[in-house]
Amino acid sequence: MNNGRKERSAGARPPRLIAGLCLLLLSVLLLSACSGKADSVFSTQPAETSDSVSRVPWDYRVVESTVGDLIGSDMTVLPDNELLPNDGNYATGDKIWTLQFMDAELTTDAEQRNEIRLSSWSTIKSYADQKTAANDLTNLKVSITTDVDLVGVYKTKYNDKTRNFAVLELPSGNRIKQPIDDKRYTALEKAKTASVVLEEVHDFADYDSAYAKFRGWAK
Repeated sequence: MNNGRKERSAGARPPRLIAGLCLLLLSVLLLSACSGKADSVFSTQPAETSDSVSRVPWDYRVVESTVGDLIGSDMTVLPDNELLPNDGNYATGDKIWTLQFMDAELTTDAEQRNEIRLSSWSTIKSYADQKTAANDLTNLKVSITTDVDLVGVYKTKYNDKTRNFAVLELPSGNRIKQPIDDKRYTALEKAKTASVVLEEVHDFADYDSAYAKFRGWAK
């Protein structure tokens, strides 16, 4: 009788063993399939993004300032107490003019829409007189009139009020949306380009690097 139980037990092991092997094989196949997908929780690859981020020169301004403490060959500039080289051999208390710079972090998505984060103002150069500072500013911020690509015009309506917009593509490749009146909407409705006024802001350290900002319609 015991021999019969042993024989039955021995005969029952192969089906259980086969079932276990099948489950193990199925688990391996499922893990392999998951690891082959970029968005799988098993993947170590970074998620793909179509956004591009760049830093561009954004603006300059000339500010009247005062020389503070002298520290070796440098000086502090009041009221922000920024440290600059004392290239003009100024004395504490002297009135000077300083050039301040602001850049921007520009994030552009797949549809060429922009998100802009501006930096704080930073002082980069000092001048003994306002005229010299203004001349530098004129060279760094240049106004030009040019034709740019017109992506199109469209209307929106809300609470019985209609608004018109034009979408322009700037030389940098970025697209901007500008509100327009009915007359300009009609003029641009079938146009491929538009005449605009741009302000080219050049990088102080690399003049060939510039960013164009829309400043108005040329006509």
